[in-house]
Amino acid sequence: MRTVARLSIAAVKSLALQHPEQIVLEPWGVAANRRFHLVDTQGRLYNGTRRGALVRVRSEWDPGTEQLALAFPDGTTVQGLATHLDAPVRTDFYGRMVDGHVLEGPFGTALSDYAGVPLRLVRVDRPGAGVDVWPLTVLSTASGAELARRAGDPRAGDTGRFRMLIELDGCTAHEEDTWAGRPVRMGAAVVRVTEPVPRCAVTQQDPATGRYQLPTLRAIMAYRGTAADGRSVLFGMYGEVLEPGPVRVGDPVEALSPRP
Repeated sequence: MRTVARLSIAAVKSLALQHPEQIVLEPWGVAANRRFHLVDTQGRLYNGTRRGALVRVRSEWDPGTEQLALAFPDGTTVQGLATHLDAPVRTDFYGRMVDGHVLEGPFGTALSDYAGVPLRLVRVDRPGAGVDVWPLTVLSTASGAELARRAGDPRAGDTGRFRMLIELDGCTAHEEDTWAGRPVRMGAAVVRVTEPVPRCAVTQQDPATGRYQLPTLRAIMAYRGTAADGRSVLFGMYGEVLEPGPVRVGDPVEALSPRP
């Protein structure tokens, strides 16, 4: 039986993942996921490929109270309302421009001190705009296990390195790839699996520390090859929300017949 194995969100893109027992899928994604992101002084997106240790900072944002908290590895916490906005900014998310506003308060200063470079924390104007491409991502734990087997290294099977929104148990390895174009019921929601996820260098980092750990991309390419462009390394799938609703850990997952 296919079930939801784990859910992963991050209020601030590239910071540590949280693993709630439940999320609510909206047409645009999850309210508390990637509502914020970092930019450098040139306005460029600043993420884990530029500073892996960002994953050691934990972010929590409550959409109801608008309280944002950042917990740093040294035990300090910076928190406050995430409603005081400054200058508007447009950030290039891999060829897609995302509108937002710089968040006032202590957050940018604290993250700058931690990263060792000047940074600004940006709140996206539209919920869901902070995703990379599609509103959700899906990966089976079996795919992670197959990668570990092929790589000959159990660390490769730590699916946290892929930062997927929804992970599934009970599938065969890469079964999620075969669902492209199909609706899939997950809990009370129905999603449509769309296309494969191109992977980046972040997958080579230890998901707990952000330090380089192993050549994940090379291991994937060794048995799955590359995309038609000859460069992209694909692992996991994107998806969109057809019917919003709650999804809980342990919920059944069912691939449905394609809709006309």
